[in-house]
Amino acid sequence: MKIEMDRRALLLGGVITAGCATLPSLDPSPPDLSAFVRRVGSRLMLGDRPYRYVGANMWYAAYLGADASYGDRARLGRELDTLAALGVRNLRIMASAEEGPLRNSIKPGFRNARGVFNEALLGGLDYALAEMGKRGIRAVLCLTNFWEWSGGMMTYLSYVNGGRFVDMNDPAHPWPAFANANASFYRSLRANTLYRDWIKALVTRTNKITGVGYHDDPTIMAWQLANEPRPAGDLAHANLPVFYSWVQESARLIKSLDTNHLVSTGSEGLKGALEQPEIVLAEHNPPEIDYLTAHIWPNNWTWVNQNDLPGTYARGEELTADYVSEHVDLATRLQKPLVIEEFGYPRDGGSNDPTASTVYKDRFYRQIYSSALASMAAGGPIAGTNFWAWNGEARAQHPDYRFKEGDHQYMGDPPHEPQGWYGVFQGDSTIRTIVDHARAVAKLS
Repeated sequence: MKIEMDRRALLLGGVITAGCATLPSLDPSPPDLSAFVRRVGSRLMLGDRPYRYVGANMWYAAYLGADASYGDRARLGRELDTLAALGVRNLRIMASAEEGPLRNSIKPGFRNARGVFNEALLGGLDYALAEMGKRGIRAVLCLTNFWEWSGGMMTYLSYVNGGRFVDMNDPAHPWPAFANANASFYRSLRANTLYRDWIKALVTRTNKITGVGYHDDPTIMAWQLANEPRPAGDLAHANLPVFYSWVQESARLIKSLDTNHLVSTGSEGLKGALEQPEIVLAEHNPPEIDYLTAHIWPNNWTWVNQNDLPGTYARGEELTADYVSEHVDLATRLQKPLVIEEFGYPRDGGSNDPTASTVYKDRFYRQIYSSALASMAAGGPIAGTNFWAWNGEARAQHPDYRFKEGDHQYMGDPPHEPQGWYGVFQGDSTIRTIVDHARAVAKLS
């Protein structure tokens, strides 16, 4: 244990010093992961104490953990050591990827059209969970994706409809064609049979590293139905009763297999619900859904312009404050916890270069963290946050910052996005903001 403690002290004092004074050390001993996180009313609980956390997104953890040509277990260990040293105690990771014809979808996948499961990648997930458990880091495991970068719902549809699909951002099928086509997933019995086969296989899996069944592993905090499921791209194509049934039936299946873990939707909140509060409420109302999720993307949603952050930041700040407040109100009405599980912001000047400054990004992180801390301190519904995303030591492999098939320098920016756009690198000044917040949250316990 002393060796590990010394390594974490060195990480805080050296490698991740963010161009400022040495960061003070947090408690280096990993938290006890022998108990499951539970929901009690509008709070997440661990034993008899509220469970509050500072987290990150690290979709690629299973890829690094794989004993395969695309894996890098040594890097995974270094990244987890760094995150634990920062006080990050929760990681949201992809536990699915459907391999198929979509442009920009990651390969290899966890499964293919023939129903063959990738045992090397599943072994990578086993390894990642085992290593996270050693460091006291819990996992949220995402079971499919609305978007194309990990295959997702469109790929499931292509498995059962003769290979037809729509690519995201295809000029021949402009928005919202992709999202509207995806909506047919919810009513496809054949596609959902494949999806639920995956759920059954994963929830009942035994970790080959630890020998512990996933359903008995407290390292896992929650199962998540999908990354950002939307009912459709517009109201005209949204079959809301079918969408709500999909949410409840999928969550009910998980609960029938696993009575220990939480279940969440993975929704963006209002932006993923066609801006309709009643959709958010109905989607999260089933008793099988344990907490609400919200994602916040000021640049993607045109609240700010990454090429003019000085001139547009104030508007984005105001809209962000309103968005958080609206979701706190929705969670309060449902009497369930709220997790802000994605929030991302570009580097200054819209640069993807890790040497570019992050003045406005840090300011945005401080805003999210301030809102979360205020809610936590007041006994409000916000239980945790997961920033998007951890890039760590990875660096883009090409001058245009684009991901190309065969690249193995995985980072938080998925393969369809510029590599470095939103992720946090080692050395970023953003790290100071994360550590300060982790320390503040720890003081509430």
